Amino acid sequence: MSAAGLVLVREESMTFLPPLSPEHSQETILLYVDMMPGSMKLPMRVLEFDSIESVKLRLRSFKGFLRGSPKLVYGGRELARSNSLVRDYGLSDGNVLHFILPLPNLQRINVRTCCGKEFTFDVDRSQDVGYVKREKLELVEDHEVLLNGQPIEDQRLINDLSKNNTDAVIHLFVRKTAKIRASPVGKNFELSIVAPQQNDVSKCDVEKETGHEGDSESKPDVYVPRKPPGRETVLEPVIVNPKIELPPEICNLINGTRKGLDQGNYPIRSLEGTGGVYFMLDSSGTKYLSIFKPADEEPMAVNNPRGLPLSEDGEGLKKGTRVGEGAIRECAVFLLDHPKSGRRSLSGEVRGFAGVPPTVYVNCLHGGFNHPGGVSVKTGSLQMFMENNGSCEDMGPGAFPVEEVHKIAVLDMRMANADRHAGNILVSKGEDGRTVLIPIDHGYCLPYSFEDCTFDWLYWPQARQPFRSDTLEYIRMMDAEKDIALLKFYGWELPIECARVLHISTMLLKKGAEKGLTPFVIGNMMCRETVRKKSVVEEIVEEALDSVLPCSSEAGFLDSVSSIMDRRLEELS
Repeated sequence: MSAAGLVLVREESMTFLPPLSPEHSQETILLYVDMMPGSMKLPMRVLEFDSIESVKLRLRSFKGFLRGSPKLVYGGRELARSNSLVRDYGLSDGNVLHFILPLPNLQRINVRTCCGKEFTFDVDRSQDVGYVKREKLELVEDHEVLLNGQPIEDQRLINDLSKNNTDAVIHLFVRKTAKIRASPVGKNFELSIVAPQQNDVSKCDVEKETGHEGDSESKPDVYVPRKPPGRETVLEPVIVNPKIELPPEICNLINGTRKGLDQGNYPIRSLEGTGGVYFMLDSSGTKYLSIFKPADEEPMAVNNPRGLPLSEDGEGLKKGTRVGEGAIRECAVFLLDHPKSGRRSLSGEVRGFAGVPPTVYVNCLHGGFNHPGGVSVKTGSLQMFMENNGSCEDMGPGAFPVEEVHKIAVLDMRMANADRHAGNILVSKGEDGRTVLIPIDHGYCLPYSFEDCTFDWLYWPQARQPFRSDTLEYIRMMDAEKDIALLKFYGWELPIECARVLHISTMLLKKGAEKGLTPFVIGNMMCRETVRKKSVVEEIVEEALDSVLPCSSEAGFLDSVSSIMDRRLEELS
């Protein structure tokens, strides 16, 4: 930590906390931190030699939120390399940082009254039932709340209730007839239950206070009306090649999600992440089936609901990515996650080697998405919801099986993933009770360059273990040219820069594995040590570009890359 300390300003006081020392007045950089869209920006002074991690830690401490992995965004780029310095990213006086906090561990609760009306909200798992009754429902003392037909004590924790629940939602029942009202409070909604007179039972309904009906920005993340939507819903796969036959699992995923929308179950927008992510329910409204990510709600896209600035040049949060292409990349990674038994185009299996959840590109129409300019059809990725016990950032990596970590490593290195962190690896249990890791969030894979490749698993002990024989056999069967042809068959003509990255990353993985190198060694060749220091693979590409004539073919360039890569690998060996 630097001696400059944290200097933030509370909105109501507009004075620095604490006052700056005179000896630091000329050394510090004054930044402004945007903690929430629409709120006042907080001034903060840092040193140019402060690390990004220390800046994040101070902000988290100030907000009293010490769990999770927050994101810092500046000028349309995520400051993802925690060990890099403030000066590495070129920050200077007056720059605005967007600080995106992960939210607490929330549990979704469905409440139904005796008159049959329902509504849904989220609550922190650390709260008790009494908190829900007082703060969320505003129930009077003679109201009784039931779970599975049995009364529950006010002292019971929400986390304890969720442990005995197989669904993702806790279903509570309010025995006494009541009226539910949702009143806007800023950009959120306050829910209350008011007991009506006996002659007023027919009026039991979900009501909104007037003045906010048409305000799209006042739509809450946790307010989920259960009335059928006022317009037709649409959900259909985008198929550009009539020869494509979707597997039954994908068809069932689409059909089940469509039935949920038709039954009036609104998409539930996730409170986490940097883009619009929606949980889609089944027809009963009690189970998550899928996750929809609209392309126009991606970070820095035109309809992004998180308040990030629009991209000025079309580049995404990660270098070498483009805004609006994340959804198609999610689908591409699923297609290229071939099963062990053979290539996906020839194998009937849906589960791939790394276990990427089934994903398909779809058109979807529903009023529950973020529609500032009016409701219209959105395109995006629809991915199967995977039951899990949290993510890898919730626990230490020591308990993860080596082969599970290696399958993630193989996927990330081959796809040149620019956003692999512990928060987008889910932890689950297999049928045999063993720990299974599930990779998600692949919108920053297959980039145009290697500049932002980041793999959190590099720092896990399993990465230093050699590949098993079956993993080596899987790596040997990789073929970048066939992968590019497969994506084209499904409708995505991979840009030449992205195709080049796939060729080179596949080449490096195959050559490195053949020489007996561990994921740690190969991965380190792909990732930058700091923002300004180029990775080994970037140096190889630069040297190859310098060694070939301008009119050389792509095949000739790749041959040059292969020769230079062999030399660099020999040096490592």
